[in-house]
Amino acid sequence: MAKKKGKKAAEKQAAQSQAAGLKGKIKEFIEFFEESKVEIKKVVWPTRKETVTTCIAVLVVSVVIALYLGVVDLALSKIVEAIL
Repeated sequence: MAKKKGKKAAEKQAAQSQAAGLKGKIKEFIEFFEESKVEIKKVVWPTRKETVTTCIAVLVVSVVIALYLGVVDLALSKIVEAIL
C-alpha cells in the first residue's frame, strides 16, 4: 500500500509542478512583453531627414564599391586571359 500511495503522490506532485510550470511560463511571457513595451518607449527614433540622408549615403557607397569591384574583376579577368 505504501508503494501505491507513493506513486499516486508522485504523480500528483508531477501534475502540480507541470501546472505551476505552465503558469510560471505564462507569467514570464507577460512580464517580458511588459518590459519590452517600457524599453520601446525609451528608443529615440530617427527623423525622416536623418533616414533619407542615411539611405542615400548607403546607396552611394554601394554603387562606388560595385563599380570598384567591377573594374578590378575586369582587370583581373583580362590579366588571366592574357596569361592563358
